[in-house]
Amino acid sequence: MPPNTTASTGDKPGKSGRKKGRKARLIVLVLVLAVIGGIAFGAYWSISTVRASFPQTKGSIALDGLSGPVEVKRDGYGIPQIYASSDGDLFMAQGYVQAQDRFYEMDVRRHMTSGRLSEMFGKSQIDNDEFLRTLGWDRIAKKEYDTKLSDSTKKYLQAYAKGVNAYLKGKDGADISLEYAALGFTNDYKPAEWTPVDSISWLKAMAWDLRGNMQDEIDRALMTSRLGPQQIADLYPEYPYKVDGKANTIVQQGEYNELTKAFEDSDGASTNGGSGETSSSGSTGTGGSTSGSGTSSGTSADGTGLQGQLEGLYEVLDDLPTAVGVNGNGIGSNSWVVSGDHTITGKPLLANDPHLSASLPSVWYQMGLHCRTVSSKCQYDVSGYTFAGMPGVIIGHNQDIAWGMTNSGVDVTDLYLEKLSGDGYLYDGKTKPFETRTETIKVAGGSPKKIVVRETQDDMPLLSDRSKELVKVGQKAAVDNAAPDRGDGYGVALKWTALQPGTTMDAVFALDRAKDWDEFRDAAKLFEVPSQNLIYADKDDNIGYQLPGKIPTRAKGDNGAIPVAGWDSRNAWTGYIDFKALPNELNPKRGFIVTANQAVVDDTYPYTLTTDWGYGTRSQRITDLIEQKIKGGGKISTDDMRQMQMDNSSEIAKLLVPTLLKINIDDPDVREAQELLQNWERTQDADSAAAAYFNAVWRNILKLAFGNKLPKELRVEGQCLWVDPANATNAVDDTAKVRECGQRDADQAQPDGGDRWFQVVRNLMDKPDSDWWTTPKSATGREGADRNRDDLFKRAMIDARWELTAKLGKDIDTWSWGRLHRLFLKNQTLGTSGPGFLQYILNRGPWKLGGGEAAVDATGWNAAGGYGVVWVPSMRMVVNLEDFDKSKWINLTGASGHAFSAHYTDQTGKWAKGELLDWSFSSAAVTKSTSDTLVLKP
Repeated sequence: MPPNTTASTGDKPGKSGRKKGRKARLIVLVLVLAVIGGIAFGAYWSISTVRASFPQTKGSIALDGLSGPVEVKRDGYGIPQIYASSDGDLFMAQGYVQAQDRFYEMDVRRHMTSGRLSEMFGKSQIDNDEFLRTLGWDRIAKKEYDTKLSDSTKKYLQAYAKGVNAYLKGKDGADISLEYAALGFTNDYKPAEWTPVDSISWLKAMAWDLRGNMQDEIDRALMTSRLGPQQIADLYPEYPYKVDGKANTIVQQGEYNELTKAFEDSDGASTNGGSGETSSSGSTGTGGSTSGSGTSSGTSADGTGLQGQLEGLYEVLDDLPTAVGVNGNGIGSNSWVVSGDHTITGKPLLANDPHLSASLPSVWYQMGLHCRTVSSKCQYDVSGYTFAGMPGVIIGHNQDIAWGMTNSGVDVTDLYLEKLSGDGYLYDGKTKPFETRTETIKVAGGSPKKIVVRETQDDMPLLSDRSKELVKVGQKAAVDNAAPDRGDGYGVALKWTALQPGTTMDAVFALDRAKDWDEFRDAAKLFEVPSQNLIYADKDDNIGYQLPGKIPTRAKGDNGAIPVAGWDSRNAWTGYIDFKALPNELNPKRGFIVTANQAVVDDTYPYTLTTDWGYGTRSQRITDLIEQKIKGGGKISTDDMRQMQMDNSSEIAKLLVPTLLKINIDDPDVREAQELLQNWERTQDADSAAAAYFNAVWRNILKLAFGNKLPKELRVEGQCLWVDPANATNAVDDTAKVRECGQRDADQAQPDGGDRWFQVVRNLMDKPDSDWWTTPKSATGREGADRNRDDLFKRAMIDARWELTAKLGKDIDTWSWGRLHRLFLKNQTLGTSGPGFLQYILNRGPWKLGGGEAAVDATGWNAAGGYGVVWVPSMRMVVNLEDFDKSKWINLTGASGHAFSAHYTDQTGKWAKGELLDWSFSSAAVTKSTSDTLVLKP
């Protein structure tokens, strides 16, 4: 693991030896830079330049606008706890402190959300900016600020912005961060003042990452060029609502049935003031048996088979989130709560670890916001995780309650095909004009570019205007005879709940103030996008769950599973599910609630939430671990919750290993690898050779059985196959074949190996002669095709042995999962695209990790692309409701965004080992753990 390379200015007396050591390493770094970049560059990039942006963490600073003094107490990890006597002072100080640690990150985020990355990074970002301007996140955020948010929320946002701008006042870029100093070599960019809208816009970026099943819509449609309806259904199997006789859903007591029945008996539809009208036609269930299977793909008038436009859309979507390090694919999370009946303390314990792409710094920022006296003048005493750039706390606890979040996965996006003409777009037989606006994109070092954004009804942006592939709309679309003439092709528009002004920012502050279950649910009602699974616990030993969000109802079509015809009003959304009908649960008899992206409800729920749940592998494992403890007569401790978070059991290994061990292997080297599985406990520790070999076998099974049969748009870029052009399948002989190469980034390709693929393989295990288990003769001349499951498994074991021999060496005693499964932390702008020496300065790693895809310790990897870690538990926390000071937390990186701060990655090593830090909350505990105190004065 990389060492910390320098101390912050907040080092305590008595650490002069450490400071000298760090200073020496800095001098070495500067000398290296001088050699690489020349003496002039090395002289410029001096120690003072590197340290210029480090925050002041001791003494006092005068800030205009404060009404009284504010204390900022930082612990040994640089985590700040803020103490103030008014709400305005509290949030102004929060803005100031976050800007001290993370302003560059904040600035990049706001440029991303407003489609202005080109202003910072030049012409390479124009395509991203065009797409983001088309979505118009900042425009929607401004509408929220002007028309939706409460007066108190606006005041908090204004106070926060005032604090950020107080920090920026009088500073040059190099005074703010090392990255600005680097940008100074290529352009004259200067950071602008922060605005309240900048804070709100980031919620849109997070909503985008948690937007539901859009990627599944795209992938199902792309599959139609290669696979038939039943084959696609095989790859999107029905959701297992019961596993081993137990419910595989979050809400299990039928409370949602009572709620929805009472709601329907009262009026049968949502009011305009709430969430719109419910569907009169009524979908009956969450889609596990219909559209989730994709059985209508390739034949529907709704536009499946859209290779041209959807491939182009995918390319744009894939590139967007990397600007700030979060990612729309593979996102999951764990959160669970156990009632006091089953805990050592007699009060609830609540755990949460959201899964996101690894970023440096982490997307999360830990802090506490404390009113010295909680009153109407100062209402907050809350601690937890927030986003740099946003006031309040997103996940954590206050003095009365705790809450966690996981992605619900509900479907809040739809893609619409549009019949275009010079005058507009077709809708119910009539041509309607577009709503248009002109956007000017400023480009660092280049000329500005103007674009025209077109929208259809209901503020639906035409995404096909932003991609060359999307311009060729409809060329491959499968539509029925009732569809309008293709002409030059169809367009693709997006319907998404987050493109309408909402009240989620109000919800953040309401959650931070909530004192009980009723106030928690009142706050959840305001949490419109992104829709999250909210879990709850309070000091009175109540535990609960609430699904919030604007969730659309649809009149007809495939329940949001595939793109639909925009020219037919019957495909429009009819409203939103009323909050009163959304699933919730309070104090279930089982004594715990688990949310890990599994189905919220079973298929008796009267509204469609999504057709693409996670398949419940993690939730089942967490439930098993809790029940094992309870049924064994034990009580659950804080450390038990931590150990559950680190559980790395491989559920797919439990299914496959017995069969793999029965296969007769002739080659002694392969047999030696097979024997690793003999006494393996199916755990994926970093030092496990068996885990390395099994995961290599799993990867090769997926490639042979499924990956090589998918269309090129879903396969890994640069990985090429010989295919028969006559039937577009793998060539089975040498007479007719062409070379076809994949087109998707390695960490986004299919099959990714997640728990959907667990279910696919589970369904096929008792079908050993299924066509999926057959493979052709390889292009390298391998004789004989695999004709059944065991043949294919044998070949996968052989291929895995020689793959790992090439990667790890022939001696299996040197193999380990962590050597394959490594985490690299990269600065998400200059650390990925800057000069090599700058990447060296900004990036850290690797760390050798245990865990894996669909394990509770969800260090995700993409089986199509390789073994490297692509997403992680972005933080972990365990809240102890009996004594908040006995709670624990950890962040992926550290509090600071400054590359040479002692707090840049000082939590990563402990995070990798599964350790948690003490989480001080009470004034006495915070004082005891304080290393540095800064006083902000009026």
